[in-house]
Amino acid sequence: MNLHPDLYFKITHTAGDQHARSGVLSTPHGAIETPNFIFCATKAAIKGLTMDQMRECGAQIVLSNTYHLFLNPGGEFVERQGGLHRMTDWHGPMLTDSGGFQIFSLGNGWVADEIKGKRSHSTEKKLLKITEEGADFVSYIDGTRHQLSPEKSIETQIQLGADLIVVLDECSPYNVSREYTAKSMAMSHRWEKRSYEEYLRRTDGSQGLYGIVQGGVYEDLRRESAEFVNEVPFFGQAIGGCLGGSKEEMYEVVHMGAQHLRKDRPTHLLGIGGVEDIWNGIHEGIDTFDCVHPTRLARHGGALIRPVEWEGKSYINLRNARFKNDDSPLDERLPCKASSYYSRSYIHYLIRAGEMLGYQLLIQHNVCFMMELMKTVRNAIQTNSIDSEVKNWL
Repeated sequence: MNLHPDLYFKITHTAGDQHARSGVLSTPHGAIETPNFIFCATKAAIKGLTMDQMRECGAQIVLSNTYHLFLNPGGEFVERQGGLHRMTDWHGPMLTDSGGFQIFSLGNGWVADEIKGKRSHSTEKKLLKITEEGADFVSYIDGTRHQLSPEKSIETQIQLGADLIVVLDECSPYNVSREYTAKSMAMSHRWEKRSYEEYLRRTDGSQGLYGIVQGGVYEDLRRESAEFVNEVPFFGQAIGGCLGGSKEEMYEVVHMGAQHLRKDRPTHLLGIGGVEDIWNGIHEGIDTFDCVHPTRLARHGGALIRPVEWEGKSYINLRNARFKNDDSPLDERLPCKASSYYSRSYIHYLIRAGEMLGYQLLIQHNVCFMMELMKTVRNAIQTNSIDSEVKNWL
C-alpha cells in the first residue's frame, strides 16, 4: 500500500564516497531541491516579510509551529481559512513541527538553546506534567489549561494542512541521567506509534509523516531509536532531542543517529541551521535544516556575511558605529537588492533611527544569503567540490 501517492523523495547525486547527497523532495504543493533550508514562519508568518518577498528571495519551503497555532488561533480556525497555504499565501511546500520541542522548553523554563550547546536561561515553567497520555500545560497566552497528546498533535497538523508533518515526542534536557533519557526515549517511541496510528486513521495521503530519533547524547540509545524509526513506515525521518553541550558534541550526536537511519528517506535536522552546522550536516546525509537564526539575527541588527570576509565571524552587527560611514553593500554577489544595492551605512542609519525598513532589508538579505548557501552546497555535492567550497564559507 502506498501511503504517500502525492509525495516522493529522489536522490540524484552523491558526493563520491561521502554521505552527502542532493535530490528532489516532491509534495502536493511543489518540489524542493535538497539539501535545503526551511525558514520558520512560527506563528504562520515570517516576521517582517510577506510570502511574496520570501519567494523573491528564493525560499522554497517554510515551517510553522503546531504548539503556537494549537493555542492561537487553533487548528479548526486555520482549517476554515483553507489551511496554512491559503491563509498565509504560501503555495509551496510546508512543514509543521509537532509541539514536542515546546514541551521540552516548558518543562525546563526556556532553556531551548541548551540542546544546541548555547547559553541557557530560565523563565517561569508552564508545564504541569508529562504523562503517558500527553503533556498538560498552561497557555502562555491566557493561562488556560490544555493537553497536547500524540493524537491531538496529529489532528491539529492535519487541520493546518502542511505537506510534511511530525510525530509528537519529548525532548529530554542535557543535564539528566542516562536512565531518564532512556525512559523518555521509550515513551517518545510509544507516542510516535500513537502518532502514526492517528495519522493512518485520518490521512488522505497528501501529507508525509516524519518520525524522530531521540536518545540524548548516548550512542546506544541513538542507535536503538534510529532502528525504531526505520521499522515504522514513515515518509521521512528527523534527528531531534538533546544534541549535546558544545558544537563538537552536537556533531558527534548527529552522527550517532544519522549513521543508522535508512538512506532512502528524506532526513531532517530539527532546529539547527548555522553555516558551519549545514556544511557538517550534509556529510551525515542531512537533507533539510530549520532554524530561526537567520530571521531572528536580522531583527537584532545582524547580517549574515561569509566568514572569510569578517575575521572568521558569520555575521556583522549593523547597529555598530563602525558601519556609519561604510558605503559598501552587504554582499554585492547576491541577487537580492537588499544585499547588493543598499549600503551598510544606510542600513545602519535606518536601524539607529528606529526605521523598520532597516530590519526588513536585513531579513531579506539573510534569507537570500541562506538560499545562496544551499545552492552552493547542492552544486558542491554535484561537482564533488565540497572541500574547496567550504574554504569560501568557513
